[in-house]
Amino acid sequence: MNSRIQISPAICHGKPVIRGTRVLVSSILGALAGGDSIEMVLEDYPNITRDDVEAALAFAGELSRFEEIPYETVS
Repeated sequence: MNSRIQISPAICHGKPVIRGTRVLVSSILGALAGGDSIEMVLEDYPNITRDDVEAALAFAGELSRFEEIPYETVS
């Protein structure tokens, strides 16, 4: 669904993360919802990029449509 988001049962119990990291998409979204700026999130998670944060937002936007969205899990 998104090349920057990874969902794998072997990583963080299958929760969506930024690919190649263990940074949960939900952690990024929670920080933004709590009032943190993108710059603050990037300071807290120096191993991700602005594009990763934008991908997390896009991922959440797609999921909020309440439609069935197919995705693949990788092992």
